[in-house]
Amino acid sequence: MKKLILPIVFLALGWATSQAQTFNLGVKAGVNLAKLNSDFASEENRLGYQVGAWARIGGASFYVQPEAYIGSKGNKFISFTNNNNNEVAAEGKVRFTTLDVPVLIGTKFGAKNLNFRVMAGPVISFILDENSSFSSAYQQATDFDNYKNQALGLQAGAGVDVGAISVDLRYEAGLSNISKSEKYSQKPNLFQLSLGFKIL
Repeated sequence: MKKLILPIVFLALGWATSQAQTFNLGVKAGVNLAKLNSDFASEENRLGYQVGAWARIGGASFYVQPEAYIGSKGNKFISFTNNNNNEVAAEGKVRFTTLDVPVLIGTKFGAKNLNFRVMAGPVISFILDENSSFSSAYQQATDFDNYKNQALGLQAGAGVDVGAISVDLRYEAGLSNISKSEKYSQKPNLFQLSLGFKIL
């Protein structure tokens, strides 16, 4: 599936460019509510941020929207399952600063100064910085707190444009295991709410 994503993205970009009747450029900022879904530990959501830029290329109803933004996301672990299959209360925290690059395919409907949108597409996240702290109880989990430098996900959501202002609500599901461990899986998942402003 991962091998199919890039060709689909390039085909969509090529189609949108050839059919383009509009081109918009904007900036955005917002909040993330993120966690790492794990098969080994119980977790809690962490609040983060996002700030960056987007472009929208397309015709009257369909468009392609590539973006690039800096984001903060993370997780708080509150317990884990030990080797005896017992749940142990233990705290672990991890926070990532990432460069996120989604490429979304969407459709819009409504009037010129008030329209609604739905969109979906892949996102790749590059980890720029990692800050983590785990209690000693997690040491029995080999490489549980050792993370890769990128992750692949899928975003889907809806938005509304009022004049030059846009509001988006999306869900991002992790497709790849961000942990380097061969035994334990951790996949980032998050909700994001953003406010955008069209500058072109």
